[in-house]
Order: sequence, then structure tokens, then C-alpha cells
Amino acid sequence: MRSVETFRDVQSEATEWRRYLHQNPELGYQLHNTATFVAEKLASFGINHIETGIAETGIVALIQGEGGDGPTIGLRADMDALPIVEASNKPWSSQIPGKMHACGHDGHTAMLLGAAKHLASTRNFKGSVALIFQPAEEVELPSGGLRMVQGGIMDRFGISQVFGMHNMPGMEIGKFGICDGPIMGSQDDFDLIVKGRGGHAASPHRTIDPVVIAAQIIIGLQTLVSRKTDPIESLVISVTKLNAARAYNIIPDRVEIAGTVRTLAPALQDFAEREILAAAQGIGRGFGADVEFKYRRSVPVTFNHTEGTNLAITAARNLVGPASVDDNIRVSMEAEDFAYMLETRPGAYIMLGNGPTAGVHHPTYDFNDEALPYGIGYWVNLVETVLAA
Repeated sequence: MRSVETFRDVQSEATEWRRYLHQNPELGYQLHNTATFVAEKLASFGINHIETGIAETGIVALIQGEGGDGPTIGLRADMDALPIVEASNKPWSSQIPGKMHACGHDGHTAMLLGAAKHLASTRNFKGSVALIFQPAEEVELPSGGLRMVQGGIMDRFGISQVFGMHNMPGMEIGKFGICDGPIMGSQDDFDLIVKGRGGHAASPHRTIDPVVIAAQIIIGLQTLVSRKTDPIESLVISVTKLNAARAYNIIPDRVEIAGTVRTLAPALQDFAEREILAAAQGIGRGFGADVEFKYRRSVPVTFNHTEGTNLAITAARNLVGPASVDDNIRVSMEAEDFAYMLETRPGAYIMLGNGPTAGVHHPTYDFNDEALPYGIGYWVNLVETVLAA
């Protein structure tokens, strides 16, 4: 297995790629410049099997090893940015107003490109590697991961296992974190409309005030976690949107509430869908209001399979040593649409240290280029571990 020093020579080139992508962020599925950049780089590495236009701007490229017949494993990087005004003040800051790579997908793309260049030149493995460059990780349903899976990439490219990686601010550069089983939570979203009877704010007795009722519902939903679920289990219910009247002197006819549900257990998703509706309707009807409810299962739990987790741990430890790999990292309730790929194929998702940077989705965040050789080295070691010739 190779140490990280093997990949120092590609760091400067990968840094150039990363910073170019950072300066030119694109959103969702509209990754036309990004996809062109990636496809051209892959072709320049001597990779002949490159399929573009998957889920609009996604790419899958195959590298055949020289070790003989064997399975195909998938390595996935997400490519899209976020609708955020950048405030990092770096020389390579976004040149596109209102868009920035605030989650490090520019780094993820650069690391997989670096691994692709190395693997295409050495081909020291059997079977094949499918490089999956995914659009639209950050968007609501249908996300890019879901659409690529629905488009049949696992069967079409014969992928038997699939692996993902994400940078982690606050974790030291050169360190990795992973765990067996759930590593990131599911994401469900809900919308509630409280329908009352509006009127003048000076005469609330003539109304059925949906603002007051909405406030009662918001408080009531918190008891679903604190009083109706096992405290050992993980459930988060957060109300994140509230829309009512736009004037000081109006009690509106309706109030719109929206929020998100995060958990590690599918049974708690069922519980949340059932109990949010029951609680909201009970409170609303008690005050004479009606309630409309919509609930969407957005992203499932990101679940690491045991074999894939062990392979990932081995690859990371061979790169940086056992002490730099936390194999029982704390689970995050954030969601990740790589979960759809892990639902269709076994594999694992690992976290890569990004150092003491701002958190992801923050205007001052920037991917740490010092992490690039570690991510590239991890991908290469993983391929040479899983597909040992």
C-alpha cells in the first residue's frame, strides 16, 4: 500500500483544478462548465470510456486494471455548489455572484480527478473502477444521487460496491473518520398550513388566529421528541420556515409552517409522519382551525456496510497509520444523498479532515488544499485494496 508521500507530486496540479472549480461554481444540475472540465481532464489521462449527460450533467468513467478480470467498484464525488455569497476573501474566491463552493465539492471533484490520473497511469488492480461524478447533491428531490441510481448506473456499469468521501471541518488534516452502520441521518421534510379566519389585529376575538395556533403547534411538536420517543434513539424535528401576514395590523387567514425531520431509524420516520399530523390537527381543531399536511421522504439514512467499512478502514490506515483513523466516529444527523447509492450496493462513506476551517455551508468556508493528497491517496489505496491484483 502507498503512503501519502506518493501523492505529493500531484497536489499542486490538483490544487489548480480545485481552485479553478472554486472560482467557477455551478448549481444543481446546471453544471455544464464543470462537467466539460471534468470530462476533458479524464480524457487527457488516457481514459477512453467516459459517459456524460447522466442525470443531465453527471459523468461515469471506467478505468480497466491490468491485473486481469475482476469486479467493478464505484468511487463517487459530488460536483455542485451552493447559492451563497462568498466571504472567504481568498484569491480564488468565486467569480460568480451568489454562488460558491461552500461544501467542498470542488475539493471532492479534484481529489477524484487526481486519483483517476494516478490509476489510469498505473492500473495496478484487477477488474475496473467506475468514477462517478455526481450533480445536484445539494438540491431537494429528486437529487443527483437518486437520479443517477434511477438511471441504472449500478447495473449498466456493473458496479458491485460503491464508496464516497466528504471533507470534515474541525478534523485534523491527515485524519479520517468512519463507523459501521448509520453514519449520517435521514432527511424528511414537512409542510403544514394552519387555516383559520383572519381579521383586524385590533379585534382578535372575531378571528380564529392561525398565528397563535401555529405557535402552539410549533411548541407541541417538540414534545414528540422529548416525551414520545425513547431518549436513547435519535430524532430531530426542526421547524425552519414560518410565513404569515406581511402587515402589523392584519391577522391572516392562514399560516404556513415547514420543517425537517432527521433520524437514524426508518421506524422513527413513520412515527414522525404520523405524529406530526396528529399533533397539528389536534391543536388546530381545538382552536377551531383546519390543518393541511404534506410529508416527503427526502433522503434515507447513509448506512455503511460492514465489509465496505472494513475495506475503507484498511485503505485509510495503510495511508496514514492506525492512529489517524477513527473507526467509531460520532454519527451526524446531517443528510447525504450518497445514501441512495448505498441502498443499491454495499460500500461505505468516510470523512476526511479539513483542518480548522469554517463549517460547511458557511460564507467563509474553503476546502483545505492540504487535504488533497490524503483524499487522492485514500482513493488509490482503496482501489488497490478492494481490487488487489
